[in-house]
Amino acid sequence: MIAVGCKTNEAKVQPSVVEKPDEIAKETEITEEPQLPKQEPNPSEIAGVTITKSDITEKAAFFPFEAEGTYMEVIAIRASDGTVRTALNTCQVCTGSGRGYYVQEGDVLICQNCGNRFTVDQVEVVKGGCNPVPIFDEDKTEDEETITISDEYLLRNKALFNNWKL
Repeated sequence: MIAVGCKTNEAKVQPSVVEKPDEIAKETEITEEPQLPKQEPNPSEIAGVTITKSDITEKAAFFPFEAEGTYMEVIAIRASDGTVRTALNTCQVCTGSGRGYYVQEGDVLICQNCGNRFTVDQVEVVKGGCNPVPIFDEDKTEDEETITISDEYLLRNKALFNNWKL
């Protein structure tokens, strides 16, 4: 720690000059209300997760999202019929373990907790059991180019990710 006006080793630190408060007030008189810089909204706060369909292949893509401090992921993958399938990257059975998330190996997704193998074509089709949580049509908005999963849907499901241990 360096004390103002004291010698420390070979250097001497000089005290700083402080102006009188009434002089500062005259120089910095505020004539109008200060304007705060406009902040652009974070797209994830508006739309949740938006996926560009043309970017999705048979290799799983993982889209991160943070819901009130909880890290989440959405899986998007192109099935053999050419459709883009979506799911939350958490196992419906193993979610409480903290390791109930999927990695892809070939054309299957594998739960990192129990090892269950789940084919790409089953994503968004099967609900219940040891598989990724499907995101059905009623839970997303889809057009020719994009799929959007709302932040409201993701917030409703954040508890599924509370124990994640990556």
